[in-house]
Amino acid sequence: MKEIKAIYPGSFDPLTNGHLDLIERGSKIFHELVVAILRNSEKQPLFEIEERQKMLMEATARWPNVRVDTFSGLLVDYVVQQNAQAVLRGIRAISDYEYELQMALMNRKLNASVETVFMMPAEAYSYLSSRLVKEIFRLGGSVRELVPPQVEKRLHNKVRPIKAVAKR
Repeated sequence: MKEIKAIYPGSFDPLTNGHLDLIERGSKIFHELVVAILRNSEKQPLFEIEERQKMLMEATARWPNVRVDTFSGLLVDYVVQQNAQAVLRGIRAISDYEYELQMALMNRKLNASVETVFMMPAEAYSYLSSRLVKEIFRLGGSVRELVPPQVEKRLHNKVRPIKAVAKR
């Protein structure tokens, strides 16, 4: 069987248990999996790139064939630079599929040798996104079952939750 190296790109701001589900399952399918944090100057992340990298390295240390890296620019260029053959993407809903299909087809147009592999998350994480985690946390909700413990701790150090006030 051919050894295949894959790239799992994303912002991971913050890392969720849904991300870890895909990383764990991807580590069983691919010879090597590079979790690649996109450096996107157009977004205002909650966590700096170094913080996200550290959280990912801590959370993925148990999988010897998983490596964490950062990149900027076109994903297909990074895939080629890393001598990878595939891109791993998660799909939670139809709306994800439409976006991810468009991106996969464009990546194929830019470089036909790069394949995209779609994985559905475990049912428990099919609704989960980094955006929702940040919103729930900011509004004072518990994210304990949504993120790894070290991410929850960093959220407490980074964000002051808004406490709900009842109107009279």
